[in-house]
Amino acid sequence: MPEAQVTRKGVLVAERKKPKISGVKVLVYLVLSIWAVTTIAPLLWVINNSLKPTSDIIINSVALPKSLDFTNFSTLSGYDMNIFKGFLNSAIISGSVVLFVSLIGGLASFVIARFNFKYSKQIRSYFVVSMLVPVFAVLIPDMLILQNIGLNESYLGVIVPQTAGFLNFAVLMMTGFMASLPVELEEAAILDGCGVGKIFFKIIIPLCKPVFATVGIMVFLWSYNDLIMPMVFLPNKLAPVTLIISKVSSIAGVNYGAMMAALVLTITPIILLYVVSQEYVIKGLTAGAVKG
Repeated sequence: MPEAQVTRKGVLVAERKKPKISGVKVLVYLVLSIWAVTTIAPLLWVINNSLKPTSDIIINSVALPKSLDFTNFSTLSGYDMNIFKGFLNSAIISGSVVLFVSLIGGLASFVIARFNFKYSKQIRSYFVVSMLVPVFAVLIPDMLILQNIGLNESYLGVIVPQTAGFLNFAVLMMTGFMASLPVELEEAAILDGCGVGKIFFKIIIPLCKPVFATVGIMVFLWSYNDLIMPMVFLPNKLAPVTLIISKVSSIAGVNYGAMMAALVLTITPIILLYVVSQEYVIKGLTAGAVKG
């Protein structure tokens, strides 16, 4: 009983203590608040103007809409654009890229992190250097190769180059994370008769869920937002939603309301994905920074 009273008093005393707020912390929160406002304000501006006719946007683009008007969204259907087909194409392309990057990048990272072989350091350096090569530098070689092997004008014509382009990021993230895992777990599994494949799928992947989630989400966003490769390699019937929406400006002309509605449709899946998965992104990036 006395211990409980002492504990209760200790809690009360601790609650009365005012936390010290340093000037550095105030400055950091101020900068982050300004950054948040400058990031969210353009998004709110686009959503606001998507609910207004073009005439109201020209008069005052900052003012709130007089009423909720979804005419701009229905106008998009009049431009003979199959937006739902575009979303399906985007899901197929981006989902396949995430699957291939996670599988190939995970296997490559496991080999680099756990097996000491000749040129392993050079291979890891190659992935670092490859991040410096812009996509425009390999666009024409990719197009010629895909034409020669018959993959142009198909989903694989975009999936294969995007997978190759995003592997360097995946390998760097996963290698640092896997290298920090305790080797004793794998040694115990080997003594129990597990092979390399079973160790990877039964031990490594469950332990690396945060970094796999981070890589998957980042790769999906990059693939979804990619406009250059679908524009070059895909026919109109396989065009993703970003490519379809990009044509609104040329079709709608000065119809700013339709352009704003097209932007809202494009960014909505990205916002929903981030809201659902932001915890995994933060955990994965933090774990990779600490462990890598």
